[in-house]
Amino acid sequence: MDLLTTSIFLPLLGAFAIGLVPASRTTLVRPLALLVTGLVALLGFALWFQFDGSRAGMQHAVHATWFQLPGGTTTVEYAVGVDGISILLVCLTTLLMPIVVLSTYGHIHERLKEFFIWLLVMETGMLGVFLATDLVLFYVFWEVSLVPLYFIVGIWGGERRIYATIKFFLYTVAGSLVMLVGVIALIYLTGTTSVVEVIDVAGDLSLRAQGLIFASFALAFAIKVPVLPFHTWLADAHTEAPTSGSVLLAGILLKMGTYGLLRFGIQVFPATALAWSPLFMGLGAVGIVYGAFLAMAQNDLKRLIACSSVSHLGFCVLGMFALSREGITGSVLQMVNHGLSTGLLFLLVGMIYERRHTRALDRFGGIASVMPVFAFFFVLTMLSSVGLPGLNGFVGEYLILLGTFEASPFWATIAVTGVIFGAVYLLMATRRLLFGAVVHEENRTLRDLGAREVGLMLPLVLFVFWIGVQPNAFLAKLDGTLGALDARIEAVRGTAERGARLAPPPAPTTPDLEEGR
Repeated sequence: MDLLTTSIFLPLLGAFAIGLVPASRTTLVRPLALLVTGLVALLGFALWFQFDGSRAGMQHAVHATWFQLPGGTTTVEYAVGVDGISILLVCLTTLLMPIVVLSTYGHIHERLKEFFIWLLVMETGMLGVFLATDLVLFYVFWEVSLVPLYFIVGIWGGERRIYATIKFFLYTVAGSLVMLVGVIALIYLTGTTSVVEVIDVAGDLSLRAQGLIFASFALAFAIKVPVLPFHTWLADAHTEAPTSGSVLLAGILLKMGTYGLLRFGIQVFPATALAWSPLFMGLGAVGIVYGAFLAMAQNDLKRLIACSSVSHLGFCVLGMFALSREGITGSVLQMVNHGLSTGLLFLLVGMIYERRHTRALDRFGGIASVMPVFAFFFVLTMLSSVGLPGLNGFVGEYLILLGTFEASPFWATIAVTGVIFGAVYLLMATRRLLFGAVVHEENRTLRDLGAREVGLMLPLVLFVFWIGVQPNAFLAKLDGTLGALDARIEAVRGTAERGARLAPPPAPTTPDLEEGR
């Protein structure tokens, strides 16, 4: 079996195997889930080293007929492949999953079989979303990836988990239905379900059709990111989700939205994306600042980090819709950076919650003297999120701001203020959590991080430094695909500019002509 298919369906096979574990042997469930996700992680690393970043097309492509649509003219395929847009997100997914499994030792103790079945099904869905090159297959994997989170939050979440799951369900179902309309329309008008073929022929559709289909995809993915004003479900879902669910939601699931905007918005409809870019740049820049202000207002540490995702993912939207090579490159890299840094933050919040059973910042203070190892990792992760030079966040934000300034100095300036506000709320939270006097007696006896918890975070910390110090090792994987995309965007931009120059001037009007009418 090929590398991509094995990576996608091995977790599903693992979920089936866990389902067969007898109720009396549930202690085997977690090691089995760790074994499966660890094997998939090894496949992800193999894919990373085999991937040639200088090539623009799909690599490791697999095609097999799935079924034919009525009439026999259009075939739906099982078609998967990886390119520069998806390679980093696939590897991020395979890296995070075994870490998520290990993180459950602290907070998942009931209904283990069901939890890990949903977790592995979710991995199949997420990998399928990033690797599918058939529109119908992409939509199927998209739906598969969303269902498990509904149960993970609804069963293993906090006190308000039912409210959070219903809100999440309503938002995601609305987005999925809108996207389904776009998928059906695109297949009907182009006569193909192949993403690669759609990219080549979508530009021949009428501008009206392109605009409507682009709008349907953009709305669905904007809800998933989430882009302002569709952000209200995110904080509730994060706050009520178990630690492992929050890591997956922030680390991977939100990137499905930004990936979709880039793959099915900009890559398929570059002309429409060019026309809509001022709107999305504005939404991204305003989201950066608004998300920062939301985070400043939070006393719940987990909710603060959830609100910060609105701000950080605003950078991704801003960079990709700047439609410059630097902006799009920075946006893809920042998707990975956010997954690493915010995943670490949610792990750390889960660790402190297991000890104190509260996330309220006013119930802490001074714990750096009690938990120095925890304080070290928290400060390091906070600096990564802020974008300190030498750590992963700096490179992505710099490229995004550079690319945005070329397109719109105004929105770049607004985004820079968001960087400042981001430093403010993260530094304020760090001060309230770690420093000052220990004023609550419960904090004096807190146990510091153990070897398992430190080992859990070390792989992510390694990548935080690796991307910060040697970003070209990751940027090189994007060269071929994003170079081809940039050429398409510039060709569309050039055509639009020539059309504007060659357009005839409006017919002159004179009083005599007006009177003659």
